[in-house]
Amino acid sequence: MKRNRKNLIIILSFFFCLPCLRAQDVLPSHSLASEAMADNDTLYLYSQRTDTVSVPFVALPAAFRQVRENALTDSIDILKPFWEKLRLLRLGTSTDTLRIVHVGDSHIRGHIFPRTTGELLQQTFGAISYTDVGINGAFCVTFTRPDRIWEIAALHPDLLILSFGTNESHNRRYNAQLHYHQMDELVRMLRESMPGIPMLMTTPPGSYESTRQSRRRRTYKINPRTAITVQTIHRYADENGLAVWDMYEILGGIHRACLNWQEAGLMRPDHIHYMPEGYHLQGELLHQALLKAYNDYVDY
Repeated sequence: MKRNRKNLIIILSFFFCLPCLRAQDVLPSHSLASEAMADNDTLYLYSQRTDTVSVPFVALPAAFRQVRENALTDSIDILKPFWEKLRLLRLGTSTDTLRIVHVGDSHIRGHIFPRTTGELLQQTFGAISYTDVGINGAFCVTFTRPDRIWEIAALHPDLLILSFGTNESHNRRYNAQLHYHQMDELVRMLRESMPGIPMLMTTPPGSYESTRQSRRRRTYKINPRTAITVQTIHRYADENGLAVWDMYEILGGIHRACLNWQEAGLMRPDHIHYMPEGYHLQGELLHQALLKAYNDYVDY
């Protein structure tokens, strides 16, 4: 009996001496294998990390046919310095505001197209300044004046986007050689004023030309010179180290670009300019193309 009582006292003493543990108590801290690996900046783990961004889906109208992949062309990586600045901005290692200046004709002067792109880039990367400098009825040669070059240079762009071609193509005496020379004059002046600044050219979206049949009636046909203008822009960019975003070919080219916009109800009655929804779509598509090119850079 005494032995049983003694054993009971020993057992009870053992339990009272144990630390007081509860189900909700935190377990002792220790590093999990996965956490330890995440802290080790090995080359293998570095190769698995990525700085890419999500590329938004852009819904095209049901009327759009024969569209191509939305991508820009940069055969000599002229935009590489800009992508690197974007990468550093996204990582938070740079606090500088990146400045994009978009120069062009009435499509740019209307603000909706460039500002849509700018606002979306700001949502993606943060400190982006996107300024549009457009003139109604402008040709690229319109900006080959010292005061206008100075105005652009004073904005200190990290990327310069040039959007011309609609008004050039509406000249019924369009001359590809003259157009090439005018682009060259503009780019030369810009490069002299802003050495090393990467430039991106865009092509016109497409338009119609009209013929007056009577005082009250006009007929419209697709402008046949737009395709030649686009080819000239490509040739100049390829031969002089500029990137190109070919909106015209991406959205149908000579066979469907104009019809796509018109059948979707996104062209104004003048068959040259676009409804606000049309310009907004153009801005979304340029934003998407820029993000794709950025991802290609950081994935390389």
